[in-house]
Order: sequence, then structure tokens, then C-alpha cells
Amino acid sequence: MLLKLKQKKLFEQFPPVTGKEWIDKITSDLKGADFYKRLVFKTGEGFDVMPFYRKESLEDLYHMDYFLPLLVRGDTIDRSRNKGIPSTGNQWLVRQNIKVADYSAANKKALEILMKGIDSLGFIIEDPETINEKNLRLLIEGIDLEGTEINFLSGGKAREIISLLIKISGENGIKKSLLRGTVEADPLSKLMMNGTLCIPVEAGFDYLASLTEENAALPYYRNIQVNGSNFGNAGSGAVQELGFTISMAVEYLSQLTERGIKAEDVASKMRFSFGIGSGYFIEIARLRAARILWSLVNDAFKPASPNAFRMEMHCVTSEWNTTIYDPYVNMLRSQTEAMSAILGGTDSLTVNPFNSAFSEPTEFSERIARNQQLILREEAYFDKVTDPASGSYYIENLTKLIAESAWILFLEIEDSGGFYSSLKSGLIQDKIEKSTSGRKADISKRKEILLGTNQFPNPDDIVTQTSKVKPVSDFGGSFGDLFVKPVKLSRGSEEFEKIRMAVDNASRKPVVFLLAIGNHVMRRARSQFSSGFFGCAGYKIIDGDGYDSVSQGVENALKTNAEIVVICSSDEEYLIYAPEILDRLKGKAIVAVAGNPPDIEELKARGLNNFISLKSDISETLKYYNSCLGIK
Repeated sequence: MLLKLKQKKLFEQFPPVTGKEWIDKITSDLKGADFYKRLVFKTGEGFDVMPFYRKESLEDLYHMDYFLPLLVRGDTIDRSRNKGIPSTGNQWLVRQNIKVADYSAANKKALEILMKGIDSLGFIIEDPETINEKNLRLLIEGIDLEGTEINFLSGGKAREIISLLIKISGENGIKKSLLRGTVEADPLSKLMMNGTLCIPVEAGFDYLASLTEENAALPYYRNIQVNGSNFGNAGSGAVQELGFTISMAVEYLSQLTERGIKAEDVASKMRFSFGIGSGYFIEIARLRAARILWSLVNDAFKPASPNAFRMEMHCVTSEWNTTIYDPYVNMLRSQTEAMSAILGGTDSLTVNPFNSAFSEPTEFSERIARNQQLILREEAYFDKVTDPASGSYYIENLTKLIAESAWILFLEIEDSGGFYSSLKSGLIQDKIEKSTSGRKADISKRKEILLGTNQFPNPDDIVTQTSKVKPVSDFGGSFGDLFVKPVKLSRGSEEFEKIRMAVDNASRKPVVFLLAIGNHVMRRARSQFSSGFFGCAGYKIIDGDGYDSVSQGVENALKTNAEIVVICSSDEEYLIYAPEILDRLKGKAIVAVAGNPPDIEELKARGLNNFISLKSDISETLKYYNSCLGIK
């Protein structure tokens, strides 16, 4: 009998349930409420996400069979040793950038961090005019060129760097096929960010074509940087960044193939750089979707060697959502971003130091940034499973939704003449500006959360320095008849930080007294809301214990010399308490009501004109209070 029980499968007792039956049951439990309005998540990316997915949700996903090999990185090389052998697992390169002003000091730092887990270096050469053979030899002296990926970001003299790498590797008997890295050239990004180039754009494409031909001697060195992170750091969402990035890459393909270079030769010299935001699953799906879209481009160009179109992908954590206040929260954001990038299949990753938005990175902040990746690799074993998101009902459907939405945007740009034409017409800039203003409005209304900035702020945190992020001027210049409107980099927290810095620099920090009275549950809830609301400006919050009488509450409020008194009660009791509180304060403080009560018009008629609620635009409201208090 016991043997028969063991052989019986438990779940055979339960009949299969279809997705429609699940929805019908949920709809019944909602008691008439609209299923799609209540439970379907409407993303800022322009598509809807269902509250659950099932195995049957994978049936119509065309990419599952046809594109799955493109999502697997393991058929290329073992990046941990830079050897041309098949790889297993989910290996990626841990990259750290070094600013190069003093070549000797930069070399010393590079050698030091290579002993601390770094296997990819990014040399940011501040003055390209300093690039010469002596300095380059000094910069890479002692570095294992076969075992380390070396990337150069110089803003010029890319041809000279490639020529010197060929020369130095030849002198040292190093196989050129073992050198890996990028000499980053990206004229379209320069044009987009500055509004102009130092040479005509056509001449820039000519230079890029000749650079690509010369770089053929280094088969695994790339020289065309397709920098998608600029879009995200200007305020674009995940779909927009992906669509624009693919469009920029296709522009490079078109321009260089017109100049006689084979499509596969151009593609093999491209590296894509994506910024990674805090939408954990969306970012995983976006990187997988990027490979799908790039495979469609591959089909269109019909290269002789499709393997050349394998997408080489570098990711960097977002600057858009970094904050100056409560900066250690940046570590939490960049940690989830790093996880998304790795699970999404990046080839290399840079984690920005948590203080990069407002100061030069320190030894501590750089060490933390390195260790964030090393913990994921050495302790969390993120490197052990190839494409771990594969087959996930939710992520596979997100992959499809993002790929379709980004492809629609890509086709729109193509119909407008391509990336360069759309940049000249302002189409791309207008779309980015619309996205940026929409996202900042969502942050101001707390539809998009920046922890420590618009939600759960630390009002005691004080910052007097300003962000190092410099605005790009509206007019970048022109060359002949060339002119495009530049794209401005931005951060989502900037408006809140301007408000807080004004408060920090004021002669006296404003005091907000929370006068909680009446219904105990509602007054507590509204006190907590009000504390967070005014805490976003860095005001000093005095949270009273709650009062049973108006006279006692007003008396204590006056003792604190509060500039603002916030009445916290229930909707039903505001008409009872609020007018009396206003009369007793006799203009000695600004009086605000926490909530959006149904009797708001009657309260306004009785002199109460200030209300804060979930519907309030926080940054605009705080600017108003700063203005009332004489804080500029």
C-alpha cells in the first residue's frame, strides 16, 4: 500500500487551470472592479505588463526558438583569460575607468587595481594632444596585454593609438589576435552632445571608415563606440534608449558600407554601450531584446559572416538616478543595476562610484564599486549560469514587449531618413526632451521613486557643494550649414537638490510643526506623510505627539517658532479644527492642511489656502514654500 502511494503523482489530483480561468476568478474576487485598471501595470515605456504569466504565455513568443542562440554569450570566448576557446557560464569583465592626466600615475593605479580583481581598464585621456609613443608606452608598461582588456577614451587621436598598439605588440611578439579592447570613436554621439563637430560630419564618417580599415590588423580591437548610455542619462527610458542606439548603429553601418567597407567588417568593430537603470527586470529584458533587434539588422544587411554581427556589449550603471543627498543609497541602486546587466548578458561592466555625481571618486568609493561586481562573481556565483533568465515567463514576455516597442521607434527614425537626418531635424532631441520632462514630472509627483530624495529623505543630511554635472549649452555652434540642437545630460533628482541646497545655504533652516489632532489613525498617517513631504526640502520637522485640544496644539506650535504649521487630521474633522487653528495662529505661521478633503472649497473660503496631498507636485509645492519664506 505504501509503495502504491509513493508511485501516485500528487498533482494528478488537481485539474489543469487555464489562464482564462485564472482571470475569471480574479475578476470575480475584484467584485466588479476593472481587471485591467486595477492589476495591469502600465509602464512608462508604452506597454502593459500583466500581473501574472504562465507557460502558455511563451507559446506566441517568436524569439524563443529562432533567436535564443543570439542571447547566449557562451559560444564566443572565455573572457576571464582572453583565450579563443568556448566559454561556459556567464562570464563578464569587471571594468574600472582611470582618468589620465599624469601617464605615470595612471599606469601605477592601473597596475594596482589589476591586483584587486579588475580585468578591464578604461583609460580616459583628458588631453588627446598628449598622446604620443612615449606616453602610451608609459601608460601600458607592465600590463599583461594578452590578459587584460584595455579601452581608450581620448576624444581624439584614435588612429595614433591603434598604430602604436600594432607597433608595440609586434615588438613584444604578442599575437594581435590576443589583444582585446576598444579605441572609442563615436562622432555621432559627439555631434549629438555638443551640437557640432570640429570637422564636417561627412569628414567624420570618412575618418571612421579609414580608422576601421586600419584597425583590421587588430581583429578583436573595436573602434566604433555606439554610446547608448547618453540617451538614458539625458532622460530617455529603456525602450527609447534601445531604439535610438540601434538606429545610431545602423547609421554607422550605412555610412561605412557606402564607403566600401563590408557590413560584417563594420559590425565586428562595433561596441555597444548601454546605461543600466533601476528597473530590475526591464533592464534584464532590454539587453536580451537588444540582441534580438541586432539580429534583425544582421538579416537586413545579409553579411557573408553573420557571426561578425555578434553584439559586443558594455554596460555602465546609470547617472540619471544618482543623487547628491543620501549618497550611500546610490550603492543600492548601482547594485541592482549591476545585477540586471550581468543577468542580461553584458560582456563587460562599469559600476560608477556612489559619489560620482558630486565629487571625484575616492579610494573608498572606487573600492566599493569594484567589490560590488566581485561579490556577484565570487560570492553570489552570477558567473556560473549562462543566460539565467531564459525561459522565465515574465522576462521572456518583457523581452518581446521591449523589442517590439523599440523596433517601432527604430522604424519611425528610419522613415524619417535615419539617425543623422532625425538628429538634424530635431526629432530625436524632441523625443528625449519629452521623455525627460515626463520622467521628472513623475519624480516630482512620486510616481517614480528616488529613495532618499522624493521618498524617505534624511532631513538632517546637508550638502553645500554643487553637482559636477555640467549643463550643455542650448547652442553648441555650427560648421558651415551644420547645426543640431544638443542633447543635455541630466539627473532625475536635480530639482529636489536645488531646493535642498537653497535651504542648506539659508540663514535659518525652516521649521515645520505637525499639529496632529482628532482621529488617531488618520492624524498619524498624515503626520508621517507630511514629515516625508517637507523632509524632501530638508526642513526641520517637529512631529508633535498629537493633541486633544486646539489650544494645546497651537500653544506648542508657537513655542517652536515654526514657519509652517501642518494640520494633520481626518477629512471629516478638518472643518471642525482647521479654521480655529488658523484663527489662533493669527498669521504667525503658514498654515497647511495635509490631505485633499471633500470640503476643500469651504476650507478655502474660510482662509485655508495651502494643501499638500498625494496629488501634489512636490518640487513645485516646495519651491512655493521656499519663496514664501524668502529662500531663493
